[in-house]
Amino acid sequence: MKFNYKARTKEGELQVGNVDAASKEAALAILLSHGLFILSLEPVVENTWISRISEFFKRVKVQDLMIFTRQFSTLLASQVPLSDSLVNLYKQTTKPVLKEAVYEIASDIDAGFSLSQALGRHPGIFSEFYVNMVRSAEVTGRLSEVLDFLADYLEKQSTLVSQIKNALTYPAFIIALFVVVVIIMVTMVFPQITPILQQSNVALPVTTQILLGVSNFMMKWWWTIVIMLAAVVLILADYFQTSEGKVVLDTITLKTPIVGKMLQKLYVSRFAESARVLIKGGLTIPQAVEISSRVIGNSIYQEQLHSAAEQIRKGRLLSQALEAMPEFPPLVSQLISVGESTGRLEELLGKINDFYSREVENTVENLVSLIQPILMVVIGVIIAFLFASILLPIYNMSQAF
Repeated sequence: MKFNYKARTKEGELQVGNVDAASKEAALAILLSHGLFILSLEPVVENTWISRISEFFKRVKVQDLMIFTRQFSTLLASQVPLSDSLVNLYKQTTKPVLKEAVYEIASDIDAGFSLSQALGRHPGIFSEFYVNMVRSAEVTGRLSEVLDFLADYLEKQSTLVSQIKNALTYPAFIIALFVVVVIIMVTMVFPQITPILQQSNVALPVTTQILLGVSNFMMKWWWTIVIMLAAVVLILADYFQTSEGKVVLDTITLKTPIVGKMLQKLYVSRFAESARVLIKGGLTIPQAVEISSRVIGNSIYQEQLHSAAEQIRKGRLLSQALEAMPEFPPLVSQLISVGESTGRLEELLGKINDFYSREVENTVENLVSLIQPILMVVIGVIIAFLFASILLPIYNMSQAF
């Protein structure tokens, strides 16, 4: 996110410019670290669609970020100075967006920024979770180790998401292909035989009448259908980008049969792993829970974990806070309670992550095995409808002669 600012230097000079940061507080921290006295700080309001299209093309894949993090960790573990490590990473990086970011990070480091501050200026690439882990490592002096943790974390998340995408790719392709075939049948094939059916004076079956009506409507009003579909897609896409829309969409997905349960397990796994890594990195439990809420990817869980972090600050245990939340299965609060009582919270969070990661993998496998026969049945019924609509009147015509 970009912010415009007006500030004065220690010498009293007026300075105007912009700064990239994850939030207004982060932007303020960056400017104050440079010894500036802030006069105004306002977010830049950009054109919604242009900014989204720009962000889409400037995305960095998780796999590329994981490789960058792994290389960064290896260089620092080999006692290569931070500036030299960034120079080496700049030479090795092939992705233009990430390469440009590494160059700017190296420049910021030379200008006096800390690594976490430099990374925080690229929120589109480095998440708040990533930046906070690096910030904690700067305090504890375990930067190489934390970067190694981050690389492992990114690799696990990438693998899990890839498994889900791969499982849904084949069914999505089959459905898309079948929809195209149906559209061709209705708009091109069926209109060719419609005049023959109408001139035969044979009573048309109900299925043929339905298909005939759909065909005529699509042939006459296809442009209206295209415009309406495009308008609906754009309106929904814009709505689901708002805070209210995100809550509605996340609520719908969580209540969707089978898929909702799988996503619930995925979010619990993400929370457990990110909280474990943050606590291991030296952050307090409320801080770890708060930051984890922002990297889960679901507004419902974000709100619940934010509430949990506030309760922990007031003296409640993490297990007690999660116990009252239906989004978290009872097993989660029970295992966390064991970890709190035995002083092995990190270890138990790791076990929660392992358990629910395996549950997600099993659900994905079961989903694939369940989707394919359902698809076959649905496609078979639609094909039977199409053939009945075409062949039955032809058969009736042959009977009339």
